[in-house]
Amino acid sequence: MCEACGCSATDVASKDAETVAVLHRLLDANDQTAAHNRAHFDGHRTVAINLMSSPGAGKTALLEATIEALKDEFRIAVIEGDLETDNDARRIRSRGVPAIQITTGSACHLDARMVHDALHELPLAGLDIVFIENVGNLVCPASFDLGQHRNVVLLSATEGDDKPAKYPVMFRAADLVLLTKMDLAEVLGDFDAARAEQAVRELANTAPVLPLSARKAVNLDAWTGWLRGEVAAIRAAQADTPPAQEHYHHRHGHEHHHHPAVA
Repeated sequence: MCEACGCSATDVASKDAETVAVLHRLLDANDQTAAHNRAHFDGHRTVAINLMSSPGAGKTALLEATIEALKDEFRIAVIEGDLETDNDARRIRSRGVPAIQITTGSACHLDARMVHDALHELPLAGLDIVFIENVGNLVCPASFDLGQHRNVVLLSATEGDDKPAKYPVMFRAADLVLLTKMDLAEVLGDFDAARAEQAVRELANTAPVLPLSARKAVNLDAWTGWLRGEVAAIRAAQADTPPAQEHYHHRHGHEHHHHPAVA
């Protein structure tokens, strides 16, 4: 899987020169497309938030709670990434929010091209926030810029508080770490929020670490408060960006994309 889609590009020590060159070209092309995506987000004064975590950490549940809390304040859309099925996208659409599904096939992360294609389905000029729910994976998504403004990494109480130490690239890239499913921490008895935060700090990351429970609505105000602050800061920076010339054309009836792994 990782060899097919190129997400092992950062691990070049064991590769021959030709393979390394191909992988670097892949990442360079991705970065160019990501910059293109970011320029369109900025030109439309839209904020892009990339959500990353292992499978089952609660990304979709967090989005559902966020939509409920902020539906009267922000115009929200979601780009959903998954290997198969549009289950998560259907959950989001049931909340009255546009959701574009990207099924990646065997690719274990989203890349900038996939997001670029999905943007054709969204009226960016009418949106305040686009959440990108990346494929559940604590390794590969951290290596691919999508054009987002902020990275939010979720770590659930069911996974263990040592995950930042085990997956440093992902947690080092986080602008915010959310400790999710904290309503289960007492039952589990072996998850320590302080240890999880210390593991993040040992990566020299000063990002906020916030415990919450989306389903029980515990400490959601801390998350939505952070989000409001970041949206305000990003929009202040976007004020110096020339307005976008309309490039994307919203095409109805094409909400499901299949992107096989790129060899």
